[in-house]
Amino acid sequence: MTSLTSQTPSQAPAEAGTAAAGARPGRDPFFDNAKYLAIVLVAMGHAWEPLPGSGRVVEALYTFVYTFHMPVFIVIAGYFSRSFDLRPERVWKLVTQLLVPYVIFEVAYTVFERLVERPSQPLTIVDPYWLLWFLPALFIWRLTTPIWQVIRRPVAVSVAIAAMASMMNGIGGDLQLQRVLQFLPFYVLGLRLRPHHFDLVRRPMARILSLPVCAVALLVAYWAVPRISTRWFYRRQSAEELASPVWAGAAMTLLLFAAAVVLSACFLAWVPTGKLWMSALGAGTIYGYLLHGFVIRTATYEDFYDHAFLQTPLGRVAVTVAAAVMVTLLCTSPVRRVFRIIVEPRMNWALKPAPKPAP
Repeated sequence: MTSLTSQTPSQAPAEAGTAAAGARPGRDPFFDNAKYLAIVLVAMGHAWEPLPGSGRVVEALYTFVYTFHMPVFIVIAGYFSRSFDLRPERVWKLVTQLLVPYVIFEVAYTVFERLVERPSQPLTIVDPYWLLWFLPALFIWRLTTPIWQVIRRPVAVSVAIAAMASMMNGIGGDLQLQRVLQFLPFYVLGLRLRPHHFDLVRRPMARILSLPVCAVALLVAYWAVPRISTRWFYRRQSAEELASPVWAGAAMTLLLFAAAVVLSACFLAWVPTGKLWMSALGAGTIYGYLLHGFVIRTATYEDFYDHAFLQTPLGRVAVTVAAAVMVTLLCTSPVRRVFRIIVEPRMNWALKPAPKPAP
């Protein structure tokens, strides 16, 4: 399959299996639609970051989107990881679906940086480049799945771990472990969800209720822009590293978790449930995720964002639309055919031959 998260609980959460041009029969288009819309929000957020003097409105939208866009992906990843176990064949799938593409793109982005902007960019696989942190994080979360399936109150335990991590310095080095721990509750929440939970957000009443909730959230985001650093939403640093008291780490962990869950539900309430043109694109979100960074960074390094037009309201709208179109194209079948060899590498050659049956 070709999606950022799997559609089959027994399979891995990222690009794996067949690579059909469109959504496969038996896939729930609701989740493919959700992944496509979420990857569009990811691209928009990354396209807004370099805008000079973006203004309070854009910053409020940025804050609003960053509250839930990655949590949605992670919750869905957890949901489709419910039956994961540590059988060798499944662990091997994780290696080929997550670690191998991670190493390939870590090298690719390093070469890109050296050629375009930073000749001294170091090559290291323990310090993920920008958006690549998600692949090793997903690998780690999935390996811990059996633990969350047997302990009591796993969501509460994972929130406690995230809160403790936010109060501790020196965690966020190798593999951005601070992020891995602070985003962990969303993965565990996904593990605990069942189909009827998603049925609740598909009801018409959920859509109606989501409107005032989102309106209030946008007002809160607008108020918070000059008062709260957006670095809290990245979850890369502890409270003290963000120049805040230690206790603020736990408080913000609980606040951001609650806000992300509520806004994720509001987002999912408006996701179409039927098979649409976006459903096939949602099956290829990993391509959009891994490739759009090259476009955003190129635009930044080539001074695209220095144009005066982009400092106008119409220019900011143009950037937003361009980001949506760009990531949509990167999720299409032609792009997936070209880049499948590095995004979904087939590693059968690395496996030992199956033992022959005894005579």
